[in-house]
Amino acid sequence: MPDLLLELFCEEIPARMQADAAAALQKLVTGALVERGVLYEGAQAFATPRRLALHIAGLPARQPDTREERKGPRVGAPEGAIQGFLKGAGIASLAEATVVTDAKKGDFYVAVIARAGRAMPEVLAEILPGIVKTFPWPKSMRWGAASTSPDALRWVRPLQSIVCLFGPETEEPEVVPFEVGGIVSGNITYGHRFMSPGPIKVRRFEDYVASLKKAHVVLDTERRKQIILHDARDLALAQGLELVEDDGLLNEVAGLVEWPVVLLGGFEAAFLDIPPEVVRATIRANQKCFVLREPGGALTNKFILVANIAATDGGRVIAAGNERVVRARLSDALYFWQTDQKDLPGFADKGKPLDQRLAKLRALNIVFHDKLGTQGERVDRIMALAQEIAPLVGADPDKAARAAQLCKADLMTEVVGEFPEVQGLMGRRYAELQGEDAEVCAAIEEHYKPQGPGDRVPVAPVSVAVALADKFDTLAGFWWIDETPTGSKDPYALRRAALGTIRIAIENKIKVHPRAMFELYANKFHAGSPYRSWSGRANQFQLFFENRLEVLFRDQGKRHDLVSAVLYSLGTFIDIYALSSRVDAVAQFLQTDDGKNLLAGYKRAANILSKEEQKDGEDAFQDRHEPNLRITHEEQVLAAAIDRARENCARCIGEEDFEGAMR
Repeated sequence: MPDLLLELFCEEIPARMQADAAAALQKLVTGALVERGVLYEGAQAFATPRRLALHIAGLPARQPDTREERKGPRVGAPEGAIQGFLKGAGIASLAEATVVTDAKKGDFYVAVIARAGRAMPEVLAEILPGIVKTFPWPKSMRWGAASTSPDALRWVRPLQSIVCLFGPETEEPEVVPFEVGGIVSGNITYGHRFMSPGPIKVRRFEDYVASLKKAHVVLDTERRKQIILHDARDLALAQGLELVEDDGLLNEVAGLVEWPVVLLGGFEAAFLDIPPEVVRATIRANQKCFVLREPGGALTNKFILVANIAATDGGRVIAAGNERVVRARLSDALYFWQTDQKDLPGFADKGKPLDQRLAKLRALNIVFHDKLGTQGERVDRIMALAQEIAPLVGADPDKAARAAQLCKADLMTEVVGEFPEVQGLMGRRYAELQGEDAEVCAAIEEHYKPQGPGDRVPVAPVSVAVALADKFDTLAGFWWIDETPTGSKDPYALRRAALGTIRIAIENKIKVHPRAMFELYANKFHAGSPYRSWSGRANQFQLFFENRLEVLFRDQGKRHDLVSAVLYSLGTFIDIYALSSRVDAVAQFLQTDDGKNLLAGYKRAANILSKEEQKDGEDAFQDRHEPNLRITHEEQVLAAAIDRARENCARCIGEEDFEGAMR
């Protein structure tokens, strides 16, 4: 069966946009085909820094014929209704319609509309121009003489050529003819910007991929990633070192090159006095390079860079250029690191270096949110909450307060100002240098965690207390001012904060009650507000956590209805860990034979009662059974067994043995 090959060749596609653009191209084209009744065997989209490509296999040569029956008005209907039917059905007169008799509705007209399918190149030529013109780039531009027109083609960067071919693998494909923005589709593409010998005439997809490879272009992003990772590991191994792998950086670098060439660079060992996280952040952010370490140990003064060209000198000049930039950036980082350890001018009397940075944070009155005050005021709230939470999680309140006091101070350091991604971690480093307690130092770093589903949760009690205080200050604060997530919008990352709170509670097996925490926040910082003014928000806050729990359980593969079932049985939200434990207990029980039998028995009993209620009324079976109505021995035994089960279940629940309660 015929295939489609589409390539949109342009000046540059930013790495961060490539994956989404390839997915969008595939979805838009295949969706438009399916809307027109066209099915296909498979589709795959590709992206490089200079091109988007789409291959659709197994397309029919023609669009399928269609036959539609359109029901019209009854026989004898007014002329206006008749004319509307004729126009809508595309027929000239009622002679082209048939009369159908319905026992209830009588006789009415039916028109059979048959449409012959068009040749596939015609269909594609109709679909593709509109997709190219309205392609959903996050950012786009106009260019050239036509750019003054509001109707000019917009693209991420100037679109230079379009390849669009259709045909079977065994024959010469035909060009699907269309034009967008003055660019006419054809069969010519181009290889690597510097290493390609010239234009490439494209035939079928396999020929296209092979021709690009000869022209120093690796079309598949995953293949470019494999090349980079394999060669980087080999180059590191040859030096007796290990590659510090970084999936995010690998994705980015693979989007910057069409022909990846892995090279080795280095810098002076003196720069290793800088914390390794800062060295890595410097090299990663500024040069998109990977760092190397001793086997299982410390960073070394070597790094891996990825060039987009196979240089005739083996890459020596390219590596030297990268080394110069890395050296300059590390010099800045070293200066920042050393400066942060010194007294801060104007604040030297405020104590240790981090305390001085905290004093500066307060003095500058940096706004956290116009309705929630400054960062300094937020620190005070986190301190107060951490002291309250500490006993609940087995932490020292004084240590929790000290960690909370310093947890935002590193925002005023030079290193964090340059590399925001190391906030928290640098706070820990500076706290260690000024002799803070080890638990306090760890909590300063870990209070941000977890920052995503793959991030670890804090487990040390002081870290847990400060992390919960930080998250509840954010969550309760924005709930208090009615700045809550709506639809897909969550500008303050409240969903992430809630999921982080839930994970901390579940993975540490501690009692965290969202509503109680909201009430603590309200009573501590808004004591003058009447209860009725915020009780509704507290209920919404609790419901928000219920929804987040359902999301987490769904992601973990648990049945979403179990949360609802447990909540229904309780009538209210209990603490997060207890709720999670109950859900797990129900889920595990339902997998056993006893659980399956109980569920089947319950369904049968419910069906019987439902039928009896239809006879005797809904209130007939609402009362509890009365002891004096137990006539037979079996009824007495059953009632006693129920009483024992109720007592045992209550005991197990009191001991939080939820699996025992289910048994």
